[in-house]
Amino acid sequence: MQITITARHFDLTKAIRTYVEEACEKLTRYFDQIINVHLTLTLENSRNVVDMSLHASKFNLQSQSVQMDMYLAIDEAIENMETQVKKLKDKVTDHQKRRIKEDETFAYANLYESGSEKTKKVVRTKRLVAETLTVSEAIDQFAEIDEEYFVFRNLESDRINVLVKKNNEFYNLIEP
Repeated sequence: MQITITARHFDLTKAIRTYVEEACEKLTRYFDQIINVHLTLTLENSRNVVDMSLHASKFNLQSQSVQMDMYLAIDEAIENMETQVKKLKDKVTDHQKRRIKEDETFAYANLYESGSEKTKKVVRTKRLVAETLTVSEAIDQFAEIDEEYFVFRNLESDRINVLVKKNNEFYNLIEP
């Protein structure tokens, strides 16, 4: 994160510069994709004005504060920016979670292949429609098909379950 400080109508002291840099570092706790922060510190008559702009990936945020003391103005601008960054992070993470939860009828299954190395690679991703069935109905349908596993939505628990063939007589039921 790059921090740029501009002082207008007064000389920027080292104490104010370090105070601003330490206060801006707190923003990375909430959102780590911040590219740069620009602060304009202005002394107008007896008021201290702090204009703050933050540029993150795909987002630009603005904050402004007017106080009688420069340190209070900096604190207020940082607090306002913190609330905006928290909302931005919630918006981004909620949006991604909502996409996954939108269609609950689909279950995803990944098959992994382990090679000679310790790393694992995704070989194939399969998208399945999880039918709503009881366990006994699922066992009956699973016996008719020639697959290693059967994914279904359990009618009693309303959760995705997986049946795995142990042998021709026994099945393993996996409930998350």
